[in-house]
Amino acid sequence: MCYTSGTTGNPKGVVYSHRSTLLHSLATLFADGVGLCERDVVLPVVPMFHANAWGLPYGCLLAGTSLVLPGPGMTPDAVLTLIQDHRVTVAAGVPTIWMGLLPKLGEYDCSSLRILLCGGSAVPKSMSEGFRAAIGLPVLQGWGMTETSPVATLGVLRSQHDDLSDDDKATVRALQGPPVPLVDLRIADPETGAEQPWDGTTSGEVQVAGPWIASEYYRGEGGGTQFTSDGWLRTGDVAVVDGSGYVKLVDRTKDLVKSGGEWISSVELENEIMAHPKVAEAAVIAIPHERWVERPMACVVVKDGETLTADELIAFLTDRVAKWWLPDAVEFIDEVPKTSVGKFSKKTLREKFEGYSLS
Repeated sequence: MCYTSGTTGNPKGVVYSHRSTLLHSLATLFADGVGLCERDVVLPVVPMFHANAWGLPYGCLLAGTSLVLPGPGMTPDAVLTLIQDHRVTVAAGVPTIWMGLLPKLGEYDCSSLRILLCGGSAVPKSMSEGFRAAIGLPVLQGWGMTETSPVATLGVLRSQHDDLSDDDKATVRALQGPPVPLVDLRIADPETGAEQPWDGTTSGEVQVAGPWIASEYYRGEGGGTQFTSDGWLRTGDVAVVDGSGYVKLVDRTKDLVKSGGEWISSVELENEIMAHPKVAEAAVIAIPHERWVERPMACVVVKDGETLTADELIAFLTDRVAKWWLPDAVEFIDEVPKTSVGKFSKKTLREKFEGYSLS
C-alpha cells in the first residue's frame, strides 16, 4: 500500500494486489516503453514510498536488471557520481531532480545512459532539450499516479515521427505520450462527465481504467467521489489528446485558473516562465480578482547569481503566451515548496498567499 502525495488535498491510501503489481512490472519490460532488460542498470531517484519507486524495483527483479538504490542527500553531484561510477543505463526522477543536474552534466561521464525517465509533473520542453544538447539524450516523459501503480502513459516517439524536424520531435517529447498497453484512457467534461473527442484541441479530465488502476481508496477514503459509476478513475488531471492518442496535460482541475470564464493552464504558463534563462523554478497559482474572479500569480525562483525583475519576466512572456495569460502578479521566492516526493506543492503556496487579492 502507498499513499498519494497530497499536492492538492489530504493523502489517501492505495492498495495494490499481487496481480496488479505483476502486470505493472511486465509493462516496464515493453519494448516501446522503458524496455527493461537484464543488461540494464537502473537508478530510481524516487523514494520507495512513492508508488513503490514507480514500480521499477519489481520490473528490475522480473528482468534480472541491476538496481542502484540511492541513499539520502541526493545532491546533483551525488546522483551524477552514481550514474558515472555504476554505468547507469536508466535513471528515473521528478523534474526538480533533473533540473538540478543540468548545469553539471559536463563534469561527469553520462555516456552509459539510454533513458532519462521523468514524471511527477509536466516536463518543460526547455529542460528536455537542455539534456539533448548536453549529452545527446532527451528526457523520456511519463505520466501516472499512485492510483495507477503508477505508469499509465509514456512519451515515446514512434515511426510516424521519424521525418519530423528536431524541433517538432521536441514538441512531441513535451507530451505525456499515449497510454501503455492494457491501460484504457478517455477525457471527459469535468462538470457533465460527457466523453470528449481526441482531436488535439478539446480538453477534459483524464479518466483511466485497467488491471493495475485502483478502483477505490483504503477504507473508503475520499468518499468514492474519485471513481465513476462505470469503474473509471477520475484523475483530476486536465488534458487534450490527439488523434494518435498522445496526451498533453493542461493542468490539475484544482490548479486551473478561471479568468473571466476562460481557463488558463498553470502548467503551460509555468513551462514558458521556466524557459527564461534566469529562472530556476516557477509555479503558478490562482489569486482572487474583483472583476475576473481569478488571475494568475507567478511564484518565481531566480537562478543563483542572477537578477530578474517582474517587468523583465512579463516582457519575455509577451510573445510566448496570450496577453490575457500574462500574470497579474509576480512574487520572487527562495524555493518552490515541494512534497515529500519532490512535486511542487501548490497547496502550500495557496496557503502562503491566502488573502492576497487583485483589483
